[in-house]
Amino acid sequence: MIEAVWGSNPQFSDGISYEFIRVEGKRFASNRCLVPASEFHIRNGEKKFRAFREDGNFFYLAGIWEPPMGDWPVSYRILTVDANPEVIRYQARHGAIIERRQVMQWLDLSRPESELLVTPPAQMFRIEEILTKPVQTSLAF
Repeated sequence: MIEAVWGSNPQFSDGISYEFIRVEGKRFASNRCLVPASEFHIRNGEKKFRAFREDGNFFYLAGIWEPPMGDWPVSYRILTVDANPEVIRYQARHGAIIERRQVMQWLDLSRPESELLVTPPAQMFRIEEILTKPVQTSLAF
């Protein structure tokens, strides 16, 4: 496990650091990595939400790492798929989920990408709003 910067080197893309890669029509035969996660965040207008596994388990997001270039350190980008039924109400895509039992299949190329980089099934995630202001639930005197 190493620490890496999230996003591509902006020097090679007009000053923009890209954090995501769409999986459609692409092959990832090298530099595969995993990003451990217990949730991911969604921004929808002014509201923020968190999506986490309904069963409470952690998961991995499929990623691709890039070697250091010049002053830019080792970095990674997260691969994205179409959002599952719970998430699509808030945004169209999210990170490709790699289950714990699929870790080595992703890393050692033993299973086709098309079988691993898929939209997760319904009822996998629970979505909760992240409240930025405290909510007063009772009155105190």
